Amino acid sequence: MAIGDIIVGIDIGTSRISAVVGEVNNFSQIEIICSTANKCGGIKKGKIINEEEVVQAISKTIKDAEDEANFKINSAYITIPGKYATIVQNSVTKELKDKYSGIATRDVASAIMQVRDIEVPEGKTIIDIVPYQFILKDGKVSTDPVGEFSSEFTLNAQIILADKDYVRQISSILRKAGIDIDGMVPNTLAQRNLILDVNELHDNIMILDIGAGNTDIGVFEGESFVYTNTIPLGGDNITNDIALVLNISEEEADKLKRQYGLALKSFIDNDNDIILNTYKGDGKNKIIKSSELIEIIEARVEEIFSLVNKDISGQGIKPKINNVILTGQGITNINKSDVAGKITLNIPVKVSTGRLISTIKPTYRSAYALVRYIAARPFAKSVSSNIDSKSERTILKAIFERIKDFFYS
Repeated sequence: MAIGDIIVGIDIGTSRISAVVGEVNNFSQIEIICSTANKCGGIKKGKIINEEEVVQAISKTIKDAEDEANFKINSAYITIPGKYATIVQNSVTKELKDKYSGIATRDVASAIMQVRDIEVPEGKTIIDIVPYQFILKDGKVSTDPVGEFSSEFTLNAQIILADKDYVRQISSILRKAGIDIDGMVPNTLAQRNLILDVNELHDNIMILDIGAGNTDIGVFEGESFVYTNTIPLGGDNITNDIALVLNISEEEADKLKRQYGLALKSFIDNDNDIILNTYKGDGKNKIIKSSELIEIIEARVEEIFSLVNKDISGQGIKPKINNVILTGQGITNINKSDVAGKITLNIPVKVSTGRLISTIKPTYRSAYALVRYIAARPFAKSVSSNIDSKSERTILKAIFERIKDFFYS
């Protein structure tokens, strides 16, 4: 981490835009300068359906942050949904002229830039390079080989690609809001170090971030990020189901979901009566059993896990997953969601117990995770967000130049 770097992270969610501004302190920790958020109805099922509404929400969120931080923000890092990201594994072997001079930072930087030399599919562009393992000639494995003595080393890395059309669209939206993009990071990759326990960081894990309108999937084999995708269902779908089936307002449906949230009807202790205050049918104050409400929740929760199961099974990666970690406001307030997930996925499932997760409000969790991820980038020259606006550069070139800045020293 570079002491004094100020990092701005923006999470573009399906129901709100949130931003976190953090500064790297003298202890290489992130001090939060401010956190802001505003609702946004311009995104549905992961697709931007109203660009102007998204622009306004981002502008308002950044303006609130500027007022609180007392400085102008002209650039930020953003999260990207898994559905728009593709992961390519690649490796490169770097030979050194003198094994006794030790591996230098410039050798690592050179290898990182070489490993990006892949055939990029049409319609994709590189947005990130994630070095995760260095193997020395004697077989020693390291996450940081600088200073080691070896005649060569092999770098294993992930190349993160994104859909060009999405990059162009979201870049255009942020430019309209007066913000340059410092970099893009898949949501689950950013959250990994925040929501996983220390022992889980080295396991084969699937993170399921169930938000308002989307479920983001991230699969990790130890340090290696191997798969990401997005299922266009989330907590709002559960609310909508309750409102539709019970013929009540969405506001009451959301309140009932939070009050009686249970993922499995078999765990009901007392089948209480519930008075529906906004019932739209004949007569007022209709009464139902809590089991009727839980049945609606159970059906949608099961569908979300079933679609995840279908996705990872179709990709052939399900047998590699040892544990599933749940996070996200769309599911964590629904009791026994982990049990429901285990039944459908046939894999151990638990709600995240990461050491830091309880210290961050759920609204800002993804944006904060993004800031922490950027701050912890290895071999970075500079990660600070800035107010430099270089409008003459193309969008994609600008993003690549930021990637180079991460690694050149």
